[in-house]
Amino acid sequence: MRTRKLWLPITVGLVVVVVLLAGVKAGQIVTMVRAGEKFTLPPAAVSSAKVDAVEWAASRPAVATLVAVHGVTLGAELPGTVREVAFESGASVKKGALLVRLDTSTEEAQLGAAKAEAALARLSLQRVRTLRASGSSTQADLDTAEARAQQAQAAVAALEANIAKKVIRAPFDGRISIRQVELGQVLSPGTPIASLQSVSPIFADFWLPQQAIADLTPGQRVTLRTDVFPDAGWDGELTTVNPEVDVATRNVRVRATFPNGDGRLRPGMFANVDVVSGDRKPALVIPATAVLFAPYGDSVFAIEKDPKGGPATVARQRFVRLGERRGDFVAVVSGLSAGETVVSGGAFKLRNGMPVAVNDALAPGAKIDPKPADQ
Repeated sequence: MRTRKLWLPITVGLVVVVVLLAGVKAGQIVTMVRAGEKFTLPPAAVSSAKVDAVEWAASRPAVATLVAVHGVTLGAELPGTVREVAFESGASVKKGALLVRLDTSTEEAQLGAAKAEAALARLSLQRVRTLRASGSSTQADLDTAEARAQQAQAAVAALEANIAKKVIRAPFDGRISIRQVELGQVLSPGTPIASLQSVSPIFADFWLPQQAIADLTPGQRVTLRTDVFPDAGWDGELTTVNPEVDVATRNVRVRATFPNGDGRLRPGMFANVDVVSGDRKPALVIPATAVLFAPYGDSVFAIEKDPKGGPATVARQRFVRLGERRGDFVAVVSGLSAGETVVSGGAFKLRNGMPVAVNDALAPGAKIDPKPADQ
């Protein structure tokens, strides 16, 4: 009986404690729910840019390979021993300049004998002509003397031609490569001596899609830039459009010519070219950093006023269709209007409808012809 009387107040006390704890916890949960209802995300710091309406000259970019106007690998036409090397590797040479001389001592000795034979044949011909005029010789004797004189002269010409072939000269103005022969080396026909390239002017060969054929005209302006000389640019002109289209790629090969007086452009280099048209077309442009590229579609975040009427601004995701890209800018074909403001930096951390705080103080400026500084 006494035990029951003890358990009763203990049970009541426990119930009171549990009720008190539940009340405290319920109060905390209600407070947290009310705080969550009032909580708003802090605005994300971003930089912004205007959607500008500009006019761009129509152009078609491509990657080109530089090709020499004239380029050959010089070699020996006849066998012989190198007796003289008259050029320095990498030097500029003029047309007709002596490059390599092979041993011609045997041919020169034979030439002396052949010239003597030719002289004797001419004297014999003169005598036969005199005798023929007086009737002391036959027409057959005259024909034989004339044939011998021609044969002797032909032998002289053949030896002179062989001697000339053993003297290798530059066929045109250009820059010669590292030599591949040495004094005393015995050359066989076709042995390479050095490469000779004409580098001023220079060709740039590239490919464009067949849709561009209607817009290509010889004499059209073409600009060239290369990573080797990032601060330099070259202006040239379109000179050749191939008459056929490649059946595998449906592209057409195009050639432009560029002045290269300083020789900085070298055959075999690659370069970025733009075929520029005289027509200008309107375009809406934004910095390329504003675009979120994705497989399902490219998008940007436009900065708008808070639809609830507050002073804050929010970011709204817009899907866009992009066009041509130049420098730091990209053209927008659809999805935006001129004068709108888009997020140009920090878009990767945004969600649709998220508040943003614009700070353009440290935003890098976008340029049509950026020149990054070397690190």
